[in-house]
Amino acid sequence: MGTVHARSLDPLPMHGPELGVQADDIEAPEIEQEPKQEVLENKDVVVQRVHIDGLGRTKEDLLSYEIAEVFRANNLIDVMRRSHEARQKLLHLGIFRKVEVVIDTSQGEDALPNGLDVTFVVTELRRLTGSYNTMVGNNEGSMVLGLKLPNVFGRAEKLTFQFSYGTKETSYGLSFFKPQPGHFERNVSVNVYKVTGQFPWSSIRETDRGISAELGFPLWKTNQTLKWEGVWRELGSLGQTASFAIREESGHSLKSSLSHAMVIDSRNSSILPRKGGLLKIHQELAGYTGGDTSFLKEDFEIQLNKSLIWDSVLSASLWGGLLLPIGDKTTCIADRFYLGGPTSIRGFSMYSMGPQSDGDYLGGEVYWAGGLHLYTPLPFRPGRGGFGDLFRTHFFLNAGNLCNLNYGEGPQAHLKKLAECIRWSYGLGIVLRLGNIARLELNYCIPMGVQSGDRICDGFQFGAGIRFL
Repeated sequence: MGTVHARSLDPLPMHGPELGVQADDIEAPEIEQEPKQEVLENKDVVVQRVHIDGLGRTKEDLLSYEIAEVFRANNLIDVMRRSHEARQKLLHLGIFRKVEVVIDTSQGEDALPNGLDVTFVVTELRRLTGSYNTMVGNNEGSMVLGLKLPNVFGRAEKLTFQFSYGTKETSYGLSFFKPQPGHFERNVSVNVYKVTGQFPWSSIRETDRGISAELGFPLWKTNQTLKWEGVWRELGSLGQTASFAIREESGHSLKSSLSHAMVIDSRNSSILPRKGGLLKIHQELAGYTGGDTSFLKEDFEIQLNKSLIWDSVLSASLWGGLLLPIGDKTTCIADRFYLGGPTSIRGFSMYSMGPQSDGDYLGGEVYWAGGLHLYTPLPFRPGRGGFGDLFRTHFFLNAGNLCNLNYGEGPQAHLKKLAECIRWSYGLGIVLRLGNIARLELNYCIPMGVQSGDRICDGFQFGAGIRFL
């Protein structure tokens, strides 16, 4: 299950950031404020030539976009700054293991007295690389094996095979990723995958075999994604004790959908931010490009973070979603929203609230969830300036609701239903940040507003994942 609120299985991200040296990890060298700096800034220079040494299979026309700004420099300090920015861009392409910059006076008959030559010495990645790592999802862990062919055709293309074996999901997939030269954020990717997952809270097993094509591009201050996905889904019960409603959902279905996502993210960290905000809006339309599943699905996520006194952070978040069937068919259990657990409404068991049948949770067609959090340093600040800074004390208040729609009642009745019988919880705990990969939480939770059929986790609750309410 890819996200906390959607039932559909998603393939592993095959074109995400690579482990290892990244341009974003490189800190700009601090330029010492020496008395000669003003002289260097005022001295006019001309960048006559830019060389790139060490190229093998990489096409030179790809790199001309990344180094073009170096020629615009007009003094030595500007040359150093623009050369460093070009180095970051080259590393961000994901095709070089190392990039070094050498600045020297121009040589040759046409050399100007104030002419400079800038040389980038690059070391390309091997044609085939392998990786082994672990991945933390929403309260589950996975072992991930990967093979990657970087820079397949010489213009930063990437072919990746990935196999993942986890506590609830097993998947493998093949992905091809191609950026637009000069605009790495504009890219196209194609994925072929198979994902098998077990969901004990619903007593169901789901196997997805699919193909998807995705276009990503920036627009103003947003990142936009357009995606087509065709997936053959096979649902089956986990055991003989599955409810009749789950058995009715069992079988095969074919989903073909178009989706759009927009993201605005100004946070300083996606795992445990101290400032900034996040807005995610996602729409999915299924049925108009084929398949036997038809629906319109909308969901959003908002998060705001504010630094306070004494190194504390106040964070507020709001999630919501709506699933509307198109035609006479009811919605599928694999497309509905799920709520509850250590990554959403704490104090409740994983995805164990809302509509259910004989103890099997069926998900809902509309939901909302909100959270208010206060993060503070550990008492007495043990390990300050080192390992202790990875820990934070956590006070939280969560609330939300999940239900199905009765299409004869109208919008006002649906809003009233979401506002009644709200589940909520509060508590405190400790948060551990695992770099920029994931975070762990150990909280003491007090669930409130518990409804008939909800499963609760009163007391200590452990959570691990990337996306938390």
